[in-house]
Amino acid sequence: MSNIKNHQKIRWLISKTSDAWIQQAISHPMEILLDHAHCERKAAGVALQLMFRYVSEPGLSEVLSPLAREELEHFERVLSILKTRGEKLKQLPSPPYGAILSKNVRKKEPERMLDSFLVAGLIEARSHERMSLLALYSSDIEIRSLYEDLLKSEARHFSIYWNLADERFDTNNVVSRLEELAIIESDALVELHNEPRMHS
Repeated sequence: MSNIKNHQKIRWLISKTSDAWIQQAISHPMEILLDHAHCERKAAGVALQLMFRYVSEPGLSEVLSPLAREELEHFERVLSILKTRGEKLKQLPSPPYGAILSKNVRKKEPERMLDSFLVAGLIEARSHERMSLLALYSSDIEIRSLYEDLLKSEARHFSIYWNLADERFDTNNVVSRLEELAIIESDALVELHNEPRMHS
């Protein structure tokens, strides 16, 4: 049985973003925008990957297809802002954050499915937190407006991944595993990456 009310009480993130990251991010708005574009592209890819991996899972594609489409809409919006500022999408060296979380996804099913949902949700939760900080502290009106507009959908995205997990697994097991992965997520951000990134 789904336990959405309890979900609201769960602390997805066990640590807050540091002041050092805020200063780094607002001092390098274009690099953060570039990395944000890549994050939206990767988020769409994750949703599609799960759709293909679990093609026979009832109700999954119906939820993840609109999610992937919305992530791509966000990707296109960031690309448009970059273009108006004379910047093109280009490769950026990735921080270790994503690789660390992926490494901790268990390989055996159905644990792999559960971990995949929770890792995706944790990343969305961190994105939501950091976009809220950029919306609050950025001195660039257009960038501030962008992140303000995206906050509602980002919050919905990590709720989607929670619901996908909670509908398919025992809630106590979901909460327990989420707590374990949240520690890993937090530890991955202890040291500030030397280059500005959304998840550094």
